[in-house]
Amino acid sequence: MAYQTAHRKLRKRQMRALWILRINAAARIHGLSYSRLVHGLILASVEIDRKQLADLSVREPEAFAEVARVANEALVA
Repeated sequence: MAYQTAHRKLRKRQMRALWILRINAAARIHGLSYSRLVHGLILASVEIDRKQLADLSVREPEAFAEVARVANEALVA
């Protein structure tokens, strides 16, 4: 019981790291790195959080491919 608070905070940190890992792996399939993908999404004014992106990369690869395409177009433009 002494570490419950710390572990709740740690779980949040670990989940964010897992989401970033999944997004990076899926982004590399589409020729982007994680940072370039996120930067492209910011330039394209796409507001989607890391949890949703990670979920798309695992469950909806076609939708993630579209998101990656939008990000890549924003980087090129």
